[in-house]
Amino acid sequence: MDIGKVGTTYCLSARHSMKSTEKNVPENQFLDTVAKKATENTIDYEERLLQNIAPNAPEEVKTAWKEAAKEVGANGMGMKKNGMLSHISQMLVQQVINAHNGNPNPQDIMGDSVESAWQAAKKALYNLENPLAPINQRKLEVQEQIKKEKEFYQAFITKLEQFL
Repeated sequence: MDIGKVGTTYCLSARHSMKSTEKNVPENQFLDTVAKKATENTIDYEERLLQNIAPNAPEEVKTAWKEAAKEVGANGMGMKKNGMLSHISQMLVQQVINAHNGNPNPQDIMGDSVESAWQAAKKALYNLENPLAPINQRKLEVQEQIKKEKEFYQAFITKLEQFL
């Protein structure tokens, strides 16, 4: 069996399906559906992200995270709204450090209390404000994402301090 033919056949059938869907659905309804799905996926994405990095955190931490992400338009993991990495965030660095140190659950960076999440965010913010390499040596796009990451941590810390 020729792999190229399988891919071509699949692509052609997928394109045909999309064209028949487009004919059956008015354009504005189609765009509304796409926008709704994107919003649902963003909400699901933040939930999945929190299950990963804060499985034992209290609800106050998760709420503060979501509010800060919504307020700033970015989260502390360096992830875009579509789930792709924009840069290597301080929280990702902490996960690698946890794994290197033999932490049994290296992805859990928020801990099990508001205070532990506050400490993790403060540490990440400190590391961003005191980088090992000058920020201006990075691409402009990465510099902008790092600024957003700082804004996120500042907002997250402020929201967490309400519960301390």
